[in-house]
Amino acid sequence: MCGIVAAIAKRNVTVILLEGLKRLEYRGYDSAGLALLEPDSHALITRKVVGKVAALEEAVDGARGNVGIAHTRWATHGKPNHINAHPHTSGSVAIVHNGIIENYQTLRDQLIAKGYVFASQTDSEVIAHLMHEALKTEVNLVAALQTTVQQLRGAFSIAAMQADNPNVIAVAKKDSPLVIGVGIEENYVASDPLALRQVTDRFVYLQDNETAEITLQGYTIYNVGGEAVEREIERATDEIESIDKGEFRHFMLKEIFEQPKALKDTLMGRTGNDAVLEQAFGSEASDIFDQVKAVQIVACGTSYHAGIVAKYWLEDWAGIPCNVEVASEYRYRKTVTLPNTLFVTISQSGQTADTLAALDKSKSQGYLASLAICNVASSALVRNSDLVFLTQAGIEIGVASTKAFTTQLIALQLLAIALGRRSNIDAEREKQLVKGLMDLPVFAAAVLQLNSHIQTISHHFTERHHSLFLGRGVQYPIAMEGALKIKEISYIHAEAYPSGELKHGPLALVDSDMPVVAVAPSGDLLEKIKSNLEEVAARGGKLYVFADENAGFTNDEQTTVINIPHCQESIAPIIYTLPLQLLSYHVAVNKGTDVDQPRNLAKSVTVE
Repeated sequence: MCGIVAAIAKRNVTVILLEGLKRLEYRGYDSAGLALLEPDSHALITRKVVGKVAALEEAVDGARGNVGIAHTRWATHGKPNHINAHPHTSGSVAIVHNGIIENYQTLRDQLIAKGYVFASQTDSEVIAHLMHEALKTEVNLVAALQTTVQQLRGAFSIAAMQADNPNVIAVAKKDSPLVIGVGIEENYVASDPLALRQVTDRFVYLQDNETAEITLQGYTIYNVGGEAVEREIERATDEIESIDKGEFRHFMLKEIFEQPKALKDTLMGRTGNDAVLEQAFGSEASDIFDQVKAVQIVACGTSYHAGIVAKYWLEDWAGIPCNVEVASEYRYRKTVTLPNTLFVTISQSGQTADTLAALDKSKSQGYLASLAICNVASSALVRNSDLVFLTQAGIEIGVASTKAFTTQLIALQLLAIALGRRSNIDAEREKQLVKGLMDLPVFAAAVLQLNSHIQTISHHFTERHHSLFLGRGVQYPIAMEGALKIKEISYIHAEAYPSGELKHGPLALVDSDMPVVAVAPSGDLLEKIKSNLEEVAARGGKLYVFADENAGFTNDEQTTVINIPHCQESIAPIIYTLPLQLLSYHVAVNKGTDVDQPRNLAKSVTVE
């Protein structure tokens, strides 16, 4: 999703801006641009391109500036083209904007009536013109931005500069992330601290409805009333991994193969003496968990699928009701909150707009407490939740989530065990479940050895346009995740169903041209799954069965079996995710799609 980088220094900031944008490329974007103030004349220089940051780097062609703002855009209003790319200008003012201005059409009409001419179809351009108008009466750039944001309805993070005032960058934030990077006689702004880690490890996080003035000497933050506020500088202590594919062709494949380590890292320090350490969720976790009688999970996309898996674990092991809802639906409907309900949000980035809005709504809904399961310690989701479980997936560049998903499942299983020990899980059962989790890295590494076999099978999907994914019980959401991965990166239409639903509609789609992928670990439902798959075979369907090596499936003309090492049933959903990720990856490679940055999608969805 859209990214912002800005800098003010005594040196040329072009390199800082371009490097920052490169570090945000994983989020997904369709165009890029920057604006600079030329060091001597303070002339406003803009460069914009459709496509990659590398093209912007060429377009910059030696342009220099001591003050600059830069942006990668993911289209919301207006097509991805040069005109709609940021920065947007009005007179001597240039701005970049993340988010959506909901009342932009009204503001646009008002500005046109005043004589302003719009060059783009974006909602963002109204900000530039509003600031230009405000500067006719306001004393400086920050005051003009404060006047402007009072007129905006929606979500935004904004960075602005002005050729007539070359010694300041003005910024504002509401429901969209923005951070100040603190340097020595130079300072920076970004939508993600990752963009600035090459120049600083000291950050100040803006809160909603705050504005700030960034200068060479420092920064001043203002609240909604225009009063200066103090904010502690936070030092980033995490080790930023090299954003490099290494020996792998794509980031996605690298991240699939990083899962044994990510799983091990996420478990480290979270279990001990064959039991879950509840402190991993926060110092108040035990007291809160004692009171939990129900769980509400809210998430989007892949994280939503993780939540559905957790529903099976929570209701089976802990014996408490669990509701799972897509964040964009939850935030807009009337809800009923059961007494003593724990509100759980799941997000890789912790900046997902709909999930953050759902968390904000939950504050007035009478929940017992909120718990964030997230991969980014500095995210808004983490900062605004009562309890936090930080997964240790590391930086995930590929838009299609892999290691973030499986580490989320670890967090949710630990939560289910912790809550379950208060009801249905005794010490021996907890010991067994924890042992299963500790075995995960070894099993994951073993499954990844199937890569070549799955690559061969993937060619059967290359010319197909549709596919079905089937699972039963807790494996049904794993089938959903497998179908999502195929859709995301290979653009093959895929649907997932509980295999017991075949006779209720999807069986009509089955023929020799419809690949049917089934997830079939050992367990109580294995014989049911076999019966369901017989229904597919009887209609001439081609089956690809990811099955427990002891399940008794055999290869024949209609059935291709991928044998998965036998594992404890509790960890099977995590283990069976990996081969589905590999399948989707290889199908996408065969089709020649952009695996890491699929069309129309973004890594961090920070707009509604």
